[in-house]
Amino acid sequence: MSYLISHNNNSFSNSFEISGSKSESNRLLILNSIYGNLKIDNLSNSDDTVILDKYLTSLENQIDVHHAGTAMRFLTALLSIKTNKQFVITGSNRMKERPIKILVDALNKLGANISYCDKNGYPPLMIKGQEIVGGEISLSSQISSQYISALMLIAPILKKGLLINLEGQITSKPYLEMTLAILKKIGINCCFKNNIISIESCSIINSSSISIESDWSSLSYFYSIVALSRSAKLNIGTFYKSSIQGDIRLSEIYTKLGVETKFIESSSRISLKKINDFNKPDHIDLDLTENPDIAQTIAVTCFGLGISCDLFGLHTLKIKETDRLEALKTELSKLGAIVKITNNSFHLSSSFSINTDVSIETYNDHRMAMAFAPLALKTPLTINNPEVVTKSYKDFWKDLKSLDFNISQL
Repeated sequence: MSYLISHNNNSFSNSFEISGSKSESNRLLILNSIYGNLKIDNLSNSDDTVILDKYLTSLENQIDVHHAGTAMRFLTALLSIKTNKQFVITGSNRMKERPIKILVDALNKLGANISYCDKNGYPPLMIKGQEIVGGEISLSSQISSQYISALMLIAPILKKGLLINLEGQITSKPYLEMTLAILKKIGINCCFKNNIISIESCSIINSSSISIESDWSSLSYFYSIVALSRSAKLNIGTFYKSSIQGDIRLSEIYTKLGVETKFIESSSRISLKKINDFNKPDHIDLDLTENPDIAQTIAVTCFGLGISCDLFGLHTLKIKETDRLEALKTELSKLGAIVKITNNSFHLSSSFSINTDVSIETYNDHRMAMAFAPLALKTPLTINNPEVVTKSYKDFWKDLKSLDFNISQL
């Protein structure tokens, strides 16, 4: 299936809600499965969260997470401490190509019993749950933050807690800080200082009610829409100026791309408005080591505005749902962009025209579909396999229709 998307790019405005943060939701679900007394409001309705919730509820012996990378990593850690139980965890063909050796090695070093069913270093995994007492572990910082967060989430239930030494520059640090903030919120003693994460053992927590903030990564596509519009104003909930999500950095980045951000604290909402008489820069240069998930959105926005950009710190994009750097290069080149990539960076030359009648492949990657959709404000686009967006944002196409996007199924 494909969608043909277009927009007349006249002035538009609207108010709507975005579902709870996928990242916060998945962390809280793991902790609730351990402690059992958390009341969670505004849980994400994304496929990733639904899949994780399903298997945490049933704890089946055979688990298939499909494309849900977070579920694969978080469940691998959690299942390893389910004493006297045995699990096989697998996923889609792409999931079987995504490395997990660093996490498995760390867990086995702590006393877990995890082995590979097929290819060494990759799912599917055989997990024989047993008691892990915790202690100290060292890991390279140049890895997906989800490996480290997976260890952090089970750390409080280990008898000795956990001390994690991170070696080198940390990738996606805000996601580790998010995990830490959530642990603190439910009463776990923990700290993160000088590349050392320390989490104390805690067998019981007080009953807590936690409301999850809406998802900043999902909000990124509306920053792009406002930036590419002639005139737009959106009012979206629920977002906080004191967010624990690292992608709040969007508010700073998109100021450079013509979007004004205002927090409406009385209603926990955010207002995004196109800046009148915006002085467009010729070039932007960003280190996205801490925010790799918004790289595709920023790259497409810059292309649509005719701004060149150099984006760095993107090494983790090569092991996502697809090789996102290669996918970006391929699809933007179809539209007329001049792109160069390395193993950890993206470089776009400024463009003065956009090719028409282009069909965008999504590579089973939700962020490819959503990052390219805003370009329909500049030229009609075909998006192939559009329903891939449900991985993180079920209502994406519905919300675009509410902003006067014309979307027809081909």
